[in-house]
Amino acid sequence: MTPPPDAHTAALAEALAAAERGYPVIPLTRAKLPALRSPHRGHPEVPPCHGGCGRLGHGVHDASTDPFAIRRMFAAAPWATGYGIACGLPPHHLIGLDLDTKNGADGLTALLFLAEAHDFPVPPTITVRTPSGGRHVWFTGPPSPPVPNSVGRLAPGIDVRGAGGYLVGPGSLTAHGRYVLAPNAPARPAPVPGALLTLLTDPPTPTRRASPQRAGAGYGPPPGVPPQPAAALVRFVRSSPVGQRNARLFWAACRAYEDGLGPELAARLTEAACHTGLPEHEARATITSASRQH
Repeated sequence: MTPPPDAHTAALAEALAAAERGYPVIPLTRAKLPALRSPHRGHPEVPPCHGGCGRLGHGVHDASTDPFAIRRMFAAAPWATGYGIACGLPPHHLIGLDLDTKNGADGLTALLFLAEAHDFPVPPTITVRTPSGGRHVWFTGPPSPPVPNSVGRLAPGIDVRGAGGYLVGPGSLTAHGRYVLAPNAPARPAPVPGALLTLLTDPPTPTRRASPQRAGAGYGPPPGVPPQPAAALVRFVRSSPVGQRNARLFWAACRAYEDGLGPELAARLTEAACHTGLPEHEARATITSASRQH
């Protein structure tokens, strides 16, 4: 269905502005999918064609900073109301962290936990707010090694957009709303911290299996998500600043129950929360709420 002309025109203007800053772009539908269908549908190429045929419709492989190429793509997709920014390509070699806030996950808290556990700063950088209440955090990376795309591997609530992936650009209109730059965001993405880059490029950590008793009780981390060290979870709660105490406690308790350690860690997490000034009855209620999520 063709959108109002102003939505399409606005998306094109935003895409051209992003391209001027060195971000390769493609048009997107309201469903956040590449707007141009593959010319090889029904008879796929072997090996897959990544645009060598000269036609449009190769998804992120069509991404460009050339204004003529961008206008050509948008002209071929008048239904496009947004644009995607390809990750992993020069000059920025963009890395995107999609910090979600669904199903008990809290991507921002998970990122803060990783930063504290692995001793790296989270520098101010371009941040895009999503219609669902999450946020996309942008970093620049080195040309190699390539950062793979992943869903929840780094931590629950964090999806990674790397080589071969794309981020929905700010200003894009989707079926659920508009993506917008966060207030006071820097004009340029910050370089990815070295320790975070190591986490992003290291092979996946094997998941520790829960004991049969815990597995029977419904415990155990999601497939592909490494267990969180118990001591690090307690330290994370113990160092909570005012305003984050309940959120950090809930997040840590959720991770403990996912790892099958909820009953064992409940007392230590309660003590850590009380150390920050959180009332004991409130800490216990938060941990109980986390246990019901799992």
